[in-house]
Amino acid sequence: MNQPNKIAIVTGGGSGIGLAIVKKFIQENITTIIIGRDIEKLNAAKKEFGDLCIPISFDLNNLSVIPSLVNDLIAKFGKIDILVNNAGINLKKDFTEVSDEEFQRILLTNVSAVFTLSREVVKAMITNVNGCIINISSMASQYGLPKVIAYTASKSAIEGMTRAMAVELSPLGIRVNCIAPGFIATEMSATALNNDPERKNKVLRRTPMGRLGLPSDVADAAYYLAGDSAKYTTGVILQIDGGNSIGF
Repeated sequence: MNQPNKIAIVTGGGSGIGLAIVKKFIQENITTIIIGRDIEKLNAAKKEFGDLCIPISFDLNNLSVIPSLVNDLIAKFGKIDILVNNAGINLKKDFTEVSDEEFQRILLTNVSAVFTLSREVVKAMITNVNGCIINISSMASQYGLPKVIAYTASKSAIEGMTRAMAVELSPLGIRVNCIAPGFIATEMSATALNNDPERKNKVLRRTPMGRLGLPSDVADAAYYLAGDSAKYTTGVILQIDGGNSIGF
C-alpha cells in the first residue's frame, strides 16, 4: 500500500478522527483529498501535511453538485482508490423536542450525502475494478443512547448500507467496511464528557481498557482496512472502543 499513486478522499477531514486518518494516510504516502466546510481547518491541514494533502471546501449537503465534484476529481487525479465517509453531525436533544426539520438535517448530512458521494465514486471504482470504501459509524448504533435519536438512526443506517454495499460491490472489486468508534478523545467528546463527570465515569467504568481511545487508534484501523492486509475483508463493522461494547 505504501505507493505514491494511491488517491484517497476523506470527508470531514479537517479535525478529530478525520484529521487523524488524513495524517496517517499521508504518512503512508497516499495523496489525500480532504473535503470539508471549514476552510481555515482545511488550510491548516494543508500547511501541516504538505503536497500530498489536497483541501477542498465543499458542502456535501448540496447533493446535486456532488457528481460534478467527483467528475472534476477524476479528471484531475485519474482515479480514486479509497473513500472514507467520515463527515457527520450530531444533535443532543430530548426525543419529543426534535423537530422534523432537525431530524431530516441529520439524515441529509449523515446518510444521504454518504450515499450520493459513494455512488459517484463507485462509478469510477467500477471502471478500475478496484476500490475501498470505509464508512464511519458510531457505538450509538449499538446502544440505546438517550437524546441522540436522529444521530442514532443515521449511524444505524450507515451500518446497514455498509453491508448492502459490500454484497453488491465486492464482486466488482470494491471492498466496503465500517468503523464504529467508541469513546474517542476528541475536542468534541472532551467538551461533552468534561461537562458531565457522571457520564465520563460511567464510560470509563465500563471500558475494560480503562481509558478513552485516541483519534490515531481509529486512523490505524482505517489504514488497515484500506490496505492489502485487509484484501479479504468486506462488510465488517469494526468496533474501536477499548472493549466498551462488551464491558459490564
